Amino acid sequence: MAAAFPLPIDHVLPRLRDVLAARNRAVLVASPGAGKTTRVPLALLQESWREDGKIIILEPRRLAARAAAERMAESLGEKLGETVGLRVRLQTLAGPRTRIEVVTEGVFARMILDDPALEGVAAVLFDEFHERSVDADLGLALALDAQDALRPDLRLLVMSATLDGARVAALLDDAPVVESQGRAFPVETLYLGRDPRERIEAAVARAVLRALAEQDGSVLAFLPGQGEILRTEALLKEKLRDPSVDLCPLYGAMDRGAQDRAIRPAASGRRKVVLATSIAETSITIEGVRVVVDCGFLRAPKFEPDLGLTRLETVRASRAAADQRRGRAGRTQPGICYRLWEEAATGALPAYAQPEILAADLAGLLLDLAAWGARDPASLRWLDPPPPAASAEARALLQELGALDAEGGVTAGGKAMRTLPLPPRLARMALRAESFGMGAPACELAVLLTERGLGGDAVDLAERLDRWARESSPRANDARRLAHGWKHGLRAAARALGESGEPRDLSPGALIALAFPDRVARARGKTGDFLMANGRAASLEPHLALAREKYLAVAEVAGRAGASRILAAAALDEAEFESLFAAEIEAGVETRFDPASGALRRRETRRYRALMLAEKTAALAGSPEEAALLARGAAERGIDRLNWSKGQAQLRERVGFVREAFARSAAPDEPNPWPDLSEAGLSQAPEDWLAPFIEGCGRLDDIGPDKLDAALAALIPWDLSRRLEAEAPTHFLTPAGSNVALDYSSAEGPVLAVRVQELYGLADHPKLAGGRVPLTLHLLSPAHRPIQITRDLPGFWRGSWSAVKAEMKGRYPRHLWPDDPAAAAPTTRAKPRGT
Repeated sequence: MAAAFPLPIDHVLPRLRDVLAARNRAVLVASPGAGKTTRVPLALLQESWREDGKIIILEPRRLAARAAAERMAESLGEKLGETVGLRVRLQTLAGPRTRIEVVTEGVFARMILDDPALEGVAAVLFDEFHERSVDADLGLALALDAQDALRPDLRLLVMSATLDGARVAALLDDAPVVESQGRAFPVETLYLGRDPRERIEAAVARAVLRALAEQDGSVLAFLPGQGEILRTEALLKEKLRDPSVDLCPLYGAMDRGAQDRAIRPAASGRRKVVLATSIAETSITIEGVRVVVDCGFLRAPKFEPDLGLTRLETVRASRAAADQRRGRAGRTQPGICYRLWEEAATGALPAYAQPEILAADLAGLLLDLAAWGARDPASLRWLDPPPPAASAEARALLQELGALDAEGGVTAGGKAMRTLPLPPRLARMALRAESFGMGAPACELAVLLTERGLGGDAVDLAERLDRWARESSPRANDARRLAHGWKHGLRAAARALGESGEPRDLSPGALIALAFPDRVARARGKTGDFLMANGRAASLEPHLALAREKYLAVAEVAGRAGASRILAAAALDEAEFESLFAAEIEAGVETRFDPASGALRRRETRRYRALMLAEKTAALAGSPEEAALLARGAAERGIDRLNWSKGQAQLRERVGFVREAFARSAAPDEPNPWPDLSEAGLSQAPEDWLAPFIEGCGRLDDIGPDKLDAALAALIPWDLSRRLEAEAPTHFLTPAGSNVALDYSSAEGPVLAVRVQELYGLADHPKLAGGRVPLTLHLLSPAHRPIQITRDLPGFWRGSWSAVKAEMKGRYPRHLWPDDPAAAAPTTRAKPRGT
């Protein structure tokens, strides 16, 4: 059927038809507003290669899928469900005459997994592929594999407005790239900037009011998420004085009717302000919009592999997204775009948004790949391969859930989980709940967790469930039908799996805990502060009733580690938690070293993962393990802070001296026989040398010199002890007969501090370490004051002694000061009186 009005894509449709007639793969790059979404599928209906097969077109969101299907059906003068059909979650409209089927990317992934040959399908069109969802990447990887192995006649067309066409074409084995320049009216860009301390909602509301005052036409304002949209709507309701302006929120969690009102043209004589998430960047056209207000941010999921947790993060929009948003103002007439950042900051924006596959929980992807037979993601073709860390975390989770075996193959449990169109955690929760006779409530909770906005936005999921039960909107009814359908499939899957258990009532909190056992949270500290079983802290506003609960089961958090907010949770009764996870609660005894007191502390504990459930003090057992722990504590606190006696301290210094002397004289590869008794050396393995001698000790103060004596003796064998006395004696016998202690603590080496008269008659300098190291002599006056430091006594006698002698004679005339001290007799006395 001829188009009712021309669109830019019409100029390249002949070229596209020729390409797909000759090749089974192609890439179409078309600017926003070119008409690719609705014109291309209709143009391919009459192609001979299609025969009687369907054309499947993938859309990233339900809203876009429904809008595209309705526009195509309207252009054919038909109702939706005839030639053009729709298959999305909560809604399927298709019949025997359907030849074009618009589906969401997630639906297509399940279609091809259930039917790898895609029987009855002639072509698959990936629309808005630049959004790069995990489902889109998975769908393309599987479609390429199916095309190679089973369906060489299947046509694959990747379409996008902002896309690196060459890169995608290379993935498709150098598929032809067809480009349409599109039609865009000029859009003026105004940079308003924004104080980073100002809330986004206030800045957007002010810019919207300015746009309404300065421009005509309707306004499309982009905000990160539902919360910011609702707060901006409230601000505008307070400040907007023009009764002809309608405020229309637009986000994915809205009822279909509310979404339709947002995208319909404004009534005659009226204007509208659409407050939208990135849902409005592509695919859908909002008639009458000629003004865009862009806050420059969006909400994106980010997966943390080390915690196994996905959080929503507000991030800067890419340049491609900013251009898409700006282009919405020029779809049907010249427009204007207000940007809430400085013009210079545009260049710093990332070129494209990060593909979801690089920052998402990959558990569902890995399970789907295993079901496909691809245990290793690298066996398929990807524009961006799944990251190894996230893949490993996903595989570990699936094995913990019993969905994969040790080799990565799908188990009976994994096959049962795949029968439900749910993420693996929720599918496993539903199966376990069914074994307790609680399958229906579990399916309802799974719908609530996967359908944003259903039952409101309260943090308390029990409250949302109650509210949903009272709702009678089409979306609420569709969701109930979906849960009911899952329940029937669940019963068959549970039977096939052989799940069985005693019937019991499970609260919403208990059901959430089945899905997220690592997010069971226990209150700690002030009201609203919790610690989750995965070790991560999270908090609630203190005024919420949930903030006063002892235990929660957390389904969703936002923010960064250390500052995470709980977005969705339910109370978990302590007795219910204890019963549900009895097999995983570990009772034990923990002993730790307390650095502050320098003592061991022993406790009897009950723990669930990172949560300490109960603890009490217990008596020490005096075991070798405790001795090793105390020894390590001594090393951490500082080995030198133990109760070393002076003799033990000197022994360590003497051994350190001969160890160093040996190292200086030995060959580089010759092992040093002397142990390292320095603080650093003894800190290396205190459980080996110290622990055997301190069993029964509970405090560092209990480690007395007697125990340290025994430990040191074990480190110095008998033969080394004999060598030590010879090479590093404790005392030096002077020529005068005095036994003077040596000091090994000095950095200059062993020191002998002695009155110079006691060394008279000594012609050779005294040495240690088998004659290798000279003693450092601190020569003292009769009053024990230093007069000379030397490591060459004969040289001193021959040299500066004469000057020292002259000075000393004047000071100490009653003492002997010979001209040749090397030949004089040593003495400890002064001259006799009268001499």
